[in-house]
Amino acid sequence: MQLESASTKKPNRLTLYIVIAMVLGIVVGFFINKNASPEFIKDFAPKIKLLATIFLRLVQMIIAPLVFATLVVGIAKLGDLKSVGRVGGKAMIWFVSASLLSLTLGLILVTITKPGVGVNIANADLEGAKDLMGKTKEFSLDKFVEHVVPRSVIEAMASNEILQLVIFSIFFGVALTAIGKKGEPIINALDSLTHVVLKMVTYVMSIAPLGVFGAMTAVIATKGLGILKTYAYYIGSFYLGLAVLWMILLFVGYLILKKRLPVLLRRISNPMTIAFNTASSEAVFPKLVEEMERFGCKNKIVSFTLPLGYSFNLDGSMMYMTFASMFIAQAYNITSITDHLGTQVAMLLVFMLTSKGIAGVPRASLVVVLATGSMFGIPPEGIGLVLAIDTFCDMGRSMTNVLGNALATAAVSKWENALENN
Repeated sequence: MQLESASTKKPNRLTLYIVIAMVLGIVVGFFINKNASPEFIKDFAPKIKLLATIFLRLVQMIIAPLVFATLVVGIAKLGDLKSVGRVGGKAMIWFVSASLLSLTLGLILVTITKPGVGVNIANADLEGAKDLMGKTKEFSLDKFVEHVVPRSVIEAMASNEILQLVIFSIFFGVALTAIGKKGEPIINALDSLTHVVLKMVTYVMSIAPLGVFGAMTAVIATKGLGILKTYAYYIGSFYLGLAVLWMILLFVGYLILKKRLPVLLRRISNPMTIAFNTASSEAVFPKLVEEMERFGCKNKIVSFTLPLGYSFNLDGSMMYMTFASMFIAQAYNITSITDHLGTQVAMLLVFMLTSKGIAGVPRASLVVVLATGSMFGIPPEGIGLVLAIDTFCDMGRSMTNVLGNALATAAVSKWENALENN
């Protein structure tokens, strides 16, 4: 399956509408925050946020069938286990390298900028931290295995466990390829299902501006723009780290894609904008599949690499894990972490393992930081320090996740001679 090339006019118009919705959301949210009573804001924010909830739930409705259908068809079109292993191996080399780069870069920059030094720990959101503490049981060793290995594909689809879906789809796709011609009707049916789901994406994305407006209005009305001033140095340091990460990723992307890189960035500008404004990289997975094929990546590579990327290649989230954990360690003056490189490296490697398959888990990065940090003496209540501005950081890391997975898919397509110049 190769999607027809579409004009850039429509995506650009949608991007414009999303930006307008973001600006309106900030203006309306700021007005309400300054003029409404706390009781009104407490009642209003959850209701206006329903617009974002509706949009995100509609996207989540699409993800499970799309991951299953695209990945199975992608494996089937690769043809044999040797091809699956070759493409998967190239993808994992990129994923592991990018993850290590992101984690290391976050560790280096937070050590240099020291945003946690001198922070008033009285600002910690202890109630929010308690809510997250209840989720850390998901990341014990036993729960981690259960989180990765599916017990039921229906259960995995119902809960949008992407990594579990990926594992089932790989087994299913390999078995489908092994039985030869008997599997062709199923392959054709799943190929048709992919077309149907991607058509649904077009309908769902048309309400993205409403979702963006709801999300932005709710967060600004509740927290106000003043929260950005309070945490300006922390947010600025993190976005500086993202900027450096972007420069490195784009440089590597240019070495591989050459003059096609600007074309790729234009193609994914709409998904990145949506990811930024909704603070969810998962929200644009269906749209990203569509745009990568329009860019010229063959379906068999997109269908195989992109779902894997959403489990193994969340670059922005990876950077945030080391950044947030070191910030908390600095704020609480935990010298056993801040002054010991060996401990920091060990924490980095643990994050490499505990972060896999977190796509779709609410506030997943903070849950992983909370669970992993406790192994190294980071106080659980410390997570409350970053809760207040987590949404603003999540916007940047979600956008970076989209960029990283788009570059990975394009790079693997180039290495496999499966990138068309359209």
